[in-house]
Amino acid sequence: MTVIALAEEFQTHRPRLFGLAYRLLGSADEAEDAVQDAWLRFSGADRTEIERPGAWLAKVVTNLCLTRLTSARARRETYTGTWLPEPVVTSDGTLGPLESAEQREAVSLAMLVLLERLTPTERAVYVLREAFGYGHREIAGVLDLGEANCRQLYHRAVRRIAEEEHRFEPAPDLQDELVTSFMNAAREGDLAGLEKILAADVTFFSDGGGKVTAALRPIEGRDKVVRFLLGISERYLTGITFRTAEINGAAAVVAWAGEEVVGVAAVELRDGLIGEVRNVLNPQKLDFVRRQLTRS
Repeated sequence: MTVIALAEEFQTHRPRLFGLAYRLLGSADEAEDAVQDAWLRFSGADRTEIERPGAWLAKVVTNLCLTRLTSARARRETYTGTWLPEPVVTSDGTLGPLESAEQREAVSLAMLVLLERLTPTERAVYVLREAFGYGHREIAGVLDLGEANCRQLYHRAVRRIAEEEHRFEPAPDLQDELVTSFMNAAREGDLAGLEKILAADVTFFSDGGGKVTAALRPIEGRDKVVRFLLGISERYLTGITFRTAEINGAAAVVAWAGEEVVGVAAVELRDGLIGEVRNVLNPQKLDFVRRQLTRS
């Protein structure tokens, strides 16, 4: 097979491989690196040993991600402030079709944060089973583990996710409306508008990574979140423009300073109100989403 033909074959698998790597890592840039490493291995492999390229590549990417997850955990232990996943625009199919509420919830920033609570192997088993429909025998082949062990890891992961998971409402129309209202109220410093759409026990998370000014700890409660947002509006929003976009399966607010994305705020709904806000400000985590939005 020629190099061109090999590259064309790899390209047919790239979107699925990126979706797998992103779900495993919570980082778009690291997912791209893992997929590129998989291409290097694929292009240099003995073709007679690859019966099913898709399965072979999925195994390679999964194991590359497991290695990266181990080192990522160590880095995140010393991360400045709250760690959040990198946001990704999903309206362009980057993470595959998101046709159901369950599919959208599975790629939400909230779910990716929950996946951080799993061990790397639990996370791999859970993602392969839940997001890609692998059977336990297939997962065992990917991870070189026993099938019974994979079943045990999956059930343990499901229990740990269920213990921590906050149930949010998959209500796209309401979410669009509340995101727009949240964007306008925050920009204009509208106290009454913010109080109307935020749940009493709302939590606001900021991820600046020590690169930009951000709250180092979650802000809890409507009154505290409103005061915080009003302070931001007065001090930091001059010259900032806001737009909405589909981020990780749901409407979110994207903040721009000229041609640069300087923030992405994703919200989760609870009882018809905004229950959580996750605001990604770390510039290193916004480059991928900026590239997506500027080429659309």
